[in-house]
Amino acid sequence: MFALAVLSLKGGVGKTTVTLGLAGAAQRAGLKTLVVDLDPQANATLGLNPRNAELTVSDVLADARRGVAADAVVASSWGSDVSLIASEAALTHRNAGGTPDSVHRLQRSLQGVAETYDLVLLDCPPSMGEISRNGLVAATHALVVTEAGYFALNGAQQALESVAVVRSSTNPQLRAAGIVLNRLRASTKEQNYRLAELRAAYPHLLLEPPIPERSAIQRAQGAGVPLHRAGRGGAAVARVLDQLLARIQDRAVSLSVAGVG
Repeated sequence: MFALAVLSLKGGVGKTTVTLGLAGAAQRAGLKTLVVDLDPQANATLGLNPRNAELTVSDVLADARRGVAADAVVASSWGSDVSLIASEAALTHRNAGGTPDSVHRLQRSLQGVAETYDLVLLDCPPSMGEISRNGLVAATHALVVTEAGYFALNGAQQALESVAVVRSSTNPQLRAAGIVLNRLRASTKEQNYRLAELRAAYPHLLLEPPIPERSAIQRAQGAGVPLHRAGRGGAAVARVLDQLLARIQDRAVSLSVAGVG
């Protein structure tokens, strides 16, 4: 099982855009994919546009029995090979700290379910609360999403530190899959400067190429379709996401062989 927690400790960097983009790349690659929307804003749920989601991840976390997540899995509008556990605003109430065992609730509920998929994508909220900790404990790898702004380097560092804490305290199999730079405007001098900063600070973790800012991304999300089906305008971004998914998988394999993260 390959379970990727998509993480950012700063809102507005396009974390869900990356989650959905990777889901589209996985679909293009023929991978059976499950998206678990852990963000109370439920943007991944909106983007995947399920027809019927009677149970949400909030219900799953409340129950937390082994394998109970299967009851909440629904088909997305993208096709039978991309499934979803939907989110809702009420999930916010589960972000407060609980007992030491409460960070295992999602992991336990996914046992026997996640293993039936080639890829599980966990779209975490933009904070290091109880929900994100559940996502990291249930994951095998964590992908940090950032943008080319003034706080990008600090935000990426904080997210990586959070991954390291969860790995050392709760989930020893967790590995950092890398850092993805989203919404790059290559014509902007400031953004190129921030990209160079990230390259210098994280030469082995920064996954390239960066994801460019394109209006086709918003059009695809608004239409509830994968970016890979958004027409000519989305083709260039779709190719970047295909490359990123391949590099994340390659890095995961190399980390597994080396036994490091």
